[in-house]
Amino acid sequence: MTERLRSLDVFRGATVALMILVNNPGSWAHLYPPLAHAAWHGVTPTDLVFPFFLFAVGHALALVLPRFAAGAPAAFWWKVLKRTVLIFAIGLALNISPLVRWSAEGDLVWRSLEQLRVMGVLQRIALCFGAAAAIAWALRRAGPHALLAAAAALLLGYWAACLALGAPGDPYSLEGFFGTHWDRALLGAQHLYRGEGVPFDPEGLASTVPAIAQVLLGVWVGQLLGAGAGAAASRPDATRLLQGLAWAAVLLGLALLWQAVFPFNKKIWTSSYVLLTTALAMALVVVMLHRLEPRSSAPAAAQPLPAWARFFEVFGLNPLFIFVLSGFVPRVLGLLRWPDGVAADGTPKWLSPLPWAWREVFAPLARLVSDDPRLGSLLFALANLSVYWALAAWMHRRRVYIRV
Repeated sequence: MTERLRSLDVFRGATVALMILVNNPGSWAHLYPPLAHAAWHGVTPTDLVFPFFLFAVGHALALVLPRFAAGAPAAFWWKVLKRTVLIFAIGLALNISPLVRWSAEGDLVWRSLEQLRVMGVLQRIALCFGAAAAIAWALRRAGPHALLAAAAALLLGYWAACLALGAPGDPYSLEGFFGTHWDRALLGAQHLYRGEGVPFDPEGLASTVPAIAQVLLGVWVGQLLGAGAGAAASRPDATRLLQGLAWAAVLLGLALLWQAVFPFNKKIWTSSYVLLTTALAMALVVVMLHRLEPRSSAPAAAQPLPAWARFFEVFGLNPLFIFVLSGFVPRVLGLLRWPDGVAADGTPKWLSPLPWAWREVFAPLARLVSDDPRLGSLLFALANLSVYWALAAWMHRRRVYIRV
């Protein structure tokens, strides 16, 4: 296989598209349940998106690892270090963007580094990529199942740490989870996410360990299905595809058994959650390989992608750029505001472009069909997604691909 698989671009693009969709609703107060994360234990469709992307990171790594292994080790380590640092730095820059904010007094002031969130989605991707690449490099001559063993060791070790270091009898709660206290001690409470009402980071340091295992499993699956074998990019043979489906069924069964004692939980990235999401991602990748990749005897150009796959492919060709832009633009637009009445306590209320669009355009539009405000919120998210799709499609037509 070459370094590009159409099916992987489509799979990765679908995860980016769904990230943008669920991260940009018209109103966070009005969400359909599948488009919201589980409150704590449990899994919703939205909870599948991030681990699917990490799985794709591993699968892509499997494609390039043989070429790196054939070159000088220094070149490999430089590429890995550079990419890890750059992605982490972009994540930090996104967290502090757009550098200024409105103060309570109505003045534009500089954002303070004292409250900067250190971790985040991109920071986790960076750390997981760097660590998984190092482990995969160390095990490059040992065969695919060495990667499976390494991932298993990380997942079992993380479970043991939760039990040994967490609160007795309650190791998987927000305050009972050992990673909560480690992050507060190592990163500082002021540098953590506060979406749960207290300093707690769902992309914290401790829970990054099982996420590294997720990337390793992506590398393992890529190798299992023949990635980097040196042939032209094509569909794996039926034996490999069936083997992939069989392994997906095994991982799913293990996940369902494990969750009885180690519940599915995205926010602390439990080991059972890793197995569940890897199994589902693996099955989906196998299906996409079968449906979207050409047979070895047929040129890719002779087998065009179906329309639904082309829609997602453009996101997968510029995933990092489009994702970062979708997080940056709302922050910048939030600086543009105008008076919107007075609150009950007498303080002025303000309105910015995106909330205005939700309130004045999409909510009224949805009311023509239903009184459920969640419909307007979804329409806003879909319209927002279509804007980024148009940009991604334009970049693809112009052959503009931004790599890190």
